[in-house]
Parts: sequence; structure tokens; C-alpha cells
Amino acid sequence: MPRGPRWIVVLLAMATFALGACGGPFPQSALDPASDFAWKLQDLFEGIFFWAVVVFVLVEGALIVAILRFRERPGGPEPKATHGNTLLEISWTLAPAIVLVLIAIPTIKTIWDVDRPPRGESLVIEAIGHQWWWEFRYPDLGVVTANELHIPVGKQIDIRLTSADVIHSFWFPRLGGKRDVLPGHENQLWFTADSAGLYLGQCAEFCGLSHALMKMELVAESPEEFEAWVEHQRSDAVVADSAAFAEGSQAFLQGGCIACHAVRGTIAQGVIGPDLTHIGSRRRIAAGILDNTPENMRHWIANSQAVKPGSLMVVPELDDETLDRIVTYLQGLK
Repeated sequence: MPRGPRWIVVLLAMATFALGACGGPFPQSALDPASDFAWKLQDLFEGIFFWAVVVFVLVEGALIVAILRFRERPGGPEPKATHGNTLLEISWTLAPAIVLVLIAIPTIKTIWDVDRPPRGESLVIEAIGHQWWWEFRYPDLGVVTANELHIPVGKQIDIRLTSADVIHSFWFPRLGGKRDVLPGHENQLWFTADSAGLYLGQCAEFCGLSHALMKMELVAESPEEFEAWVEHQRSDAVVADSAAFAEGSQAFLQGGCIACHAVRGTIAQGVIGPDLTHIGSRRRIAAGILDNTPENMRHWIANSQAVKPGSLMVVPELDDETLDRIVTYLQGLK
């Protein structure tokens, strides 16, 4: 064992690393639940953690007692050989079995509970994973958006998950567990948000070069705010009364953008890329990795491969003036 200052340095280093995990904030922490689904997982975790602490204390306590009580002492007698102890052997066989049963019962109950179909009235949302962005469709409301999901607080949400290409994983840590997003197969996830706020999500299954850049956001808001958002999303793209906006609209609609993107109320009806009808009102762009500012949008359009390697967005070479016009147009689509 190290002696003197070296041992103190080791202890201080261990304490520093341990305390480093207590910082924050952690916006994607699964230990800060904000929905009924997430609370079920939290309750299960706390129950299992309790039994883990009990086992740890008993085992480590017995180990420390054995080390201190039966350690070798100068001049002490030779230890006596012991050949079996029926009571002890039965005890250490039954005790883990009982603990496993106490863990298994709530675990199985929780698995059945969170994997069942949603009960009662739900808001259905279709979430489609793409490399590397998320498409959200509200079939009963006639709304289509990308990367930014809006839901009303207190309303059960029924999310139907599919993929347009490879396997992804849908995960909002504070709202629900991970769900695989598979091509050709529909998975389901339900939850009811219990408080308004902005929640961050992430693809949790490696899906290619820019997997780590496949983010999303969820806005939980009051039913009144949600209804206002829905009405706005149903409307066609806003036509700003300015020459710069008109010039940008012409540059966008006459370029290659309309082959992949849709802008409701215009001839742009592409379905390969995200719907851009109200992109100017979204908080972030490029699947949640850039703030929605004119500078970032310009950088994203001009350097999509640098921002998100492997991105399927192919942009023809644009001169600075045309690029500025397109950015002005997209920023104006509120």
C-alpha cells in the first residue's frame, strides 16, 4: 500500500472524480423524470438501488469485520480449519434468491406496464427516423414538422415509431425509455408530460457517420399554447411583404431545394428532406445542433458536409448574393 503523501493524493483524486459527477445541469438526465412513463422507470430504479445498497453494506461490512477480526497477529495461534457450515451455506443461498425475487417482481410488472398499448384517448404522433434527422407527423391534426416536437401537458401521447432507412433509437431521457426505430416495422411509445418545458432528445442507436448529431427537441406546453401552435403549423408559409423576401423566394423555388423540401402554399413539395414551411419559427436547425440564426443557416446551407458529415443534403454551388437571398427567405418562414 502506498505510504504518506502518495496515499493522500490517491484519495483526493478519487474524491475529485466522484464529486465531478455531482455537477450539472444535466438536461438529458433520466434521473429527473417529467412524465408518468419516466416515473415508472425511476421508481423501479430506486427500488433496485435500495436492494443494491443493502447487499453492498452487508457484504462489504462482513468483509471488513473478517479482515479486522481474523487478521494475522504477531504471536497469534494458527487459524483452525473449518469444513463447511450448513446454516451459513443455506443462508447465503437463500438470501440472494429472495433479493432477486424482490427485484424481479417490480421489474416484470414495470416491463408489462410500459410495453402495453396506451389506454384511453391519446394524441397520435408518427415519428420517422432519417439519416440524420427526425420527421414528426400529426395525422389527426394535419401537421408535419421536423426535429421539434410539440405536445400538450397532461395529454397522453402515443408515438408510432418507424424508420425510413436504418435502425435508429428514439429517446427523450426525461420523458420515456428508449425505443428502437426500425425500417418496415412500427414500434410504440406512450407518455404524459406532467410539466411544461423544453426537453432534449437524441438518437440512441448508432446509425451512421453523424449519429451523434441526430438530436431533437420536445416542447411541452399548455393545451391553449399547443392549439395555437397547431393552427399556426396548419397555415401556409407566410409571405413577407419585402423585396428581399420575394427575391429569396424566387431563388429558393428556382433552385434545386424544391427537389427535397416542401414549403406549403408553394410549388415546393419535396418529401426527401424536412418540411420547411415554418422553419423560421424553429429554435434550432440541422436536427438540433445549431441555433436558428441567419449566420448558422448560411453556414449550414453552404457547408452541410462540414457541419454534418455524410449528410444527404446536396447543395449546388451558390454565389454569396443568392445564398443570402435564400437565407432571408427561410428565416422569414415563420
